[in-house]
Amino acid sequence: MKNNLSTIIIAIAVIVFALIIGNAYKYKFVSTETISVTGLAETNFTSDLIVWKGSYSRTGNDLKQVYADIKQDEILIKNYLKEKGLPDSSLIFSSIDVTKNYQTKYSDNGNILGNTFSGYTLSGGVKVESKNIELVEKISREVTELLQKGIEFTSLKPSFYFTKLHELKIDLLAKAAADAKLRAETIAKSSGISISSLKHAVTGVFQITGTNDNEEYSYGGSFNTSSKFKTASITIRSEYLCK
Repeated sequence: MKNNLSTIIIAIAVIVFALIIGNAYKYKFVSTETISVTGLAETNFTSDLIVWKGSYSRTGNDLKQVYADIKQDEILIKNYLKEKGLPDSSLIFSSIDVTKNYQTKYSDNGNILGNTFSGYTLSGGVKVESKNIELVEKISREVTELLQKGIEFTSLKPSFYFTKLHELKIDLLAKAAADAKLRAETIAKSSGISISSLKHAVTGVFQITGTNDNEEYSYGGSFNTSSKFKTASITIRSEYLCK
């Protein structure tokens, strides 16, 4: 009787041990199965800050007079921009740069004889930062009116920025992560399994391009400043455990 009882106990122990080993192997096998996906999120947005720059210059032999002339130009430019509706707080004038000009003298044979001083060129610049994008765009197109005042003003193309870029990026990251999870669930369902938990995730570079501009993505991330209307996108590479 004791021998039979011992045999039964040993048999039960063997079965239990086998079940434990089997389940452990099954768990180990399943837990090493993963699904890797790439989630994408993108959104269109409009810039809320414009930065526009312009430069002006004066040339002459009398440094004192040229300086007086360019400072007068600065006053006229400031008054012009204020009359157009820009406040002083949006205007930043740079210091005046002074350049000495020289003219090269040549001999009849084309040899260089030397350089002679030919006067001074003084140049200044103005930078406009404003959230009134439409107004600054209009001024940048009409600023050639300063030529009528005798001011040699060169206008650069405006640059456009978005002051809430951090919040936009956080929102896109959340959407890209949700998109990655949905992709993983779809793949798992079609394979007759399901996902359990996130094993690993790596974010891609943040891309900002002009909307409908057909710009190519950059390896280090694009950052478009020439377009008022932009598209931001980001990817997340996620790896999920299966069960």
